[in-house]
Amino acid sequence: MKQGVYQHYKGALYWVERVVKHSETEEVLVVYQALYGEFGWWARPLSMFQETVCINGENIPRFDFLRSQRDAG
Repeated sequence: MKQGVYQHYKGALYWVERVVKHSETEEVLVVYQALYGEFGWWARPLSMFQETVCINGENIPRFDFLRSQRDAG
């Protein structure tokens, strides 16, 4: 999982900061920030971040990597 800007399948952009482990369960989590609104920070299991969703019969990534810099156009 590389650091960078990812687009959620519904259109919103997020900055992936890093992958970490939960201190109790050792579950691998992605720490990421919304690039809209209040720019909140979130954590989600890596397995959920990397899964695909079926939209109109097509499997697409839940989050799709766009670029490695926040401010690139």
